[in-house]
Amino acid sequence: MTDSPALTDGTFPRRAVLAGGAAAGALALTGAAQSPTEAAANRYFKHGVASGDPLPHAVVLWTRLTPTAAATPGSGQGPGAHGTWQVATDQAFRHVVSQGSWQTGPRRDHTIKVDATGLAPARWYYYRFRYRGVSSRVGRTRTAPATDASPANVRFGVVSCANLQAGWFSAYRHLAKRDDLHAILHLGDYLYEYGPGEYGYGQGNVDVRRHVPAHEMISLADYRRRHAQYKRDADLQSLHARYPFIVTWDDHESANDAWSGGAENHQPAEGVWSARRARAHRAYDEWMPVRMNGTAAPGDGTRLFRRLRFGKLAELSMLDLRTYRSKQAAYPLVDGSVSDPDRSIAGDVQLAWLKTSLSQHRALWKVVGNPVMITPITLGGLPADLIDPVNDVTGLLPADGAPYNVDQWDGYTHDRRQIFRHLRDHGVENTVFVTGDIHSAWAAELPADKALYPLTQTVGVEFVTTSVTSNNLKDILGAPRRTASLAVEGILTAANRHVKYLNFDDHGFSILDLTARRAQMDYYVVGDRTSRTAGATWTASWATATGTQKVHPVSRPVSAG
Repeated sequence: MTDSPALTDGTFPRRAVLAGGAAAGALALTGAAQSPTEAAANRYFKHGVASGDPLPHAVVLWTRLTPTAAATPGSGQGPGAHGTWQVATDQAFRHVVSQGSWQTGPRRDHTIKVDATGLAPARWYYYRFRYRGVSSRVGRTRTAPATDASPANVRFGVVSCANLQAGWFSAYRHLAKRDDLHAILHLGDYLYEYGPGEYGYGQGNVDVRRHVPAHEMISLADYRRRHAQYKRDADLQSLHARYPFIVTWDDHESANDAWSGGAENHQPAEGVWSARRARAHRAYDEWMPVRMNGTAAPGDGTRLFRRLRFGKLAELSMLDLRTYRSKQAAYPLVDGSVSDPDRSIAGDVQLAWLKTSLSQHRALWKVVGNPVMITPITLGGLPADLIDPVNDVTGLLPADGAPYNVDQWDGYTHDRRQIFRHLRDHGVENTVFVTGDIHSAWAAELPADKALYPLTQTVGVEFVTTSVTSNNLKDILGAPRRTASLAVEGILTAANRHVKYLNFDDHGFSILDLTARRAQMDYYVVGDRTSRTAGATWTASWATATGTQKVHPVSRPVSAG
């Protein structure tokens, strides 16, 4: 995708002004003066702290150590180091309940990732890392409920598509201010591979902030440095320190439109794709608070799809839809390849695993962390001059008008039919796909047979969150909000009656709240991406009642607590 508009009122700040504002903002956030202890912590633990993948009795803890000035991310420099970590029930660490030691060095880019065990279910904890008598920032995390528990609710912040060059991460700041969440679902495109001047803000692809390194990331050092840059963002650091993350990758963590054997944004001159992808996966394993192959130990595998239980209320299945997929179908789509049973978006092993997740009936809600949209979409009647801009955001509309987004489940309809038939044939209820990727907000029902909707059975619902910063249709068109996009939204919803809500204009985040009665998605809009202080406004809420597989509008969001 390629998106961006400069502000139409002439107030777009220049890059130099933004850089100066960033420095001033950092001083405002950290305070003009620091104590010696704070200064030491910021010297050793520059990239903050994070936690993730909460289980009833364990959670992954993460940080990165800078033991010497030369030990910069991606440099391969600096000594081996060791220290300790602690988990406590209080922020002053008077009641430490779990602790241990860690070792790190340049072979793992001085990152530190441990699995803190021996914890109690459904409990808030505080954690920190220590090195040479200096403590990191204190983080807060929460364990999952016991598997036999029946929590009153489970509530997630939901985000996707955070492009640093396209703006400030105000969505993260607003989520960090809330006190009612249990975890953050990040559905992919946590970072972007492009160099400065590519895929920035608005029609001109202006860099609100410039990527480091100043070129497309290809080498292991590049991926490590880019992860490090994102982890230095103050709003992202605050959110990581406040809530555990549950993450998956989409394509930009490696390269745009990635598939098992290549990517749209990978060229022969950039080396062998399998080697580049291995570097991307290694850096992700090192820099993210996630269990790969079921462990927190870096380098023990690249399997990212996994399940997390939240008592009897919800089971969350996080998908990886890049590593195992077949190459996207080519345009024009005249050969029926999108329905070829030999082509897969998930791969046979993961697809079978997902079917098992959906039919085990271990939890009321079957939530699927889905990097790309599964709702079937067809199109008719869109003006020709809008096809390219819509394509730029969503990939929905090939130039020849064929009705598929071949980078999403629309390009792999055999896999989708398998999932939908499995849900129908096994009587699975309360399946909710929660999705990112397409820089827009959707609420839709999933028909067993789209051609017969609404007479056909619906087998689940999908809630799609918009982007944190990455450009959307309004930005590419350079049009005022809620003007040109309205025509596109109207045509799409008219041609696809199972799509009940669509917003192509706004950036922000969502809140997914699950109870025994319903699953509700609240959509929040964040203001100007070029402003570090942009506000957030609730714009819509949609829900599905237990046992219905239908969505309906809701008049107010859940309380922020």
